[in-house]
Amino acid sequence: MIGTRKEIIDYLLTQSDDVKFELKEHKEKRSLNANSYCWVLLQKLADVLHTTKIDLYKKYIREKGIFRTITIDNSAVDTFIHLWEEKGIGWICEVSNKGNTSTDLIAYYGTSSYNRKQMAHYIDFVVDACKEQGIETMTPQELESLKEKWKSTT
Repeated sequence: MIGTRKEIIDYLLTQSDDVKFELKEHKEKRSLNANSYCWVLLQKLADVLHTTKIDLYKKYIREKGIFRTITIDNSAVDTFIHLWEEKGIGWICEVSNKGNTSTDLIAYYGTSSYNRKQMAHYIDFVVDACKEQGIETMTPQELESLKEKWKSTT
């Protein structure tokens, strides 16, 4: 049965009273290789810098990641931070300014929400950090090839 979105939804709703639908915007996914490569590099860097890959991941999220600045009522700050950071290790929320009645927060998005282009920029940032420490990474040609592969697999 092919029809308009409304016809399809109406049909599905008539099939059961116990049905839940979720409509989401389609987002291109990055390949698992992109995520895996990022974590390999973070581990190599962590070994050299005597820290953890998680600490570096969070540090680079703060330095290069995507964020939103929001202002909320002081009474909601702790709850918002808790709910935001519960999404994953890269979902970081920090107070930037606390006023009498409201607080400004910086809410960083974890890389799990990044699209291919955003993830490629994040990985380029990690690659540059590795190069600064003399850590071998993929050649520029290999990295471009991997990026092209990400484009063709999503």
